[in-house]
Amino acid sequence: MGGAPTAGFTPKVIDGDRPDQTPPRAQSVQIQAVELPVMGKIAAGVPIEAIQHASHNVAVPGTMLSGNGHHYALEVKGDSMIDAGINDGDVVVIRETSTADDGDIVVALVEDQEATLKRLRKNGASIGLEAANPAYETRILPADQVKIQGRLVGLIRSY
Repeated sequence: MGGAPTAGFTPKVIDGDRPDQTPPRAQSVQIQAVELPVMGKIAAGVPIEAIQHASHNVAVPGTMLSGNGHHYALEVKGDSMIDAGINDGDVVVIRETSTADDGDIVVALVEDQEATLKRLRKNGASIGLEAANPAYETRILPADQVKIQGRLVGLIRSY
C-alpha cells in the first residue's frame, strides 16, 4: 500500500494513586432465615382443591417477608403465570391477607373449593382472575365467590 508511513503510537501513562486491582474477596454474611410452612401446591393454571395443611418447611431470607403479617409458601403447579416470571415448580412466598389491590398477584379461593394463583382485577361487583399466559382466559366471577387468601411477596426457584 502506498502512502506516507504512520507515526508510532506511544501511550502516555499518568502515575498516581490507583485502587488495588485485586478482585474483592467474597465475604461471609449472616442472613437471618425464616422457616415458613409449605402449605402444598397452588394452581397456576386450572384451579386445584384448596390447601389447608403444611407438608414441610422452607427457609427464606427474612428480607423477603413484607411487614409483620403471617407468611406461608406454596409450590406452583402449572404455567398460567409464566409471563409474570412464575414457573411450574417454583415456590411462592405469600403474605396472608384477605384484601389486595387491583393488579396484585394473589392466592384466590374460588367458591370455597379451588385455590389458584392469579392477578387480581376488580370490576364493580365482579372479580377477574387474570393469567399471565395468553393460553389461559381471564375468569370473571361474582365478588362473593372469590376470597383472597394472600398476596405474592417473593419467589424461590431451584434449578
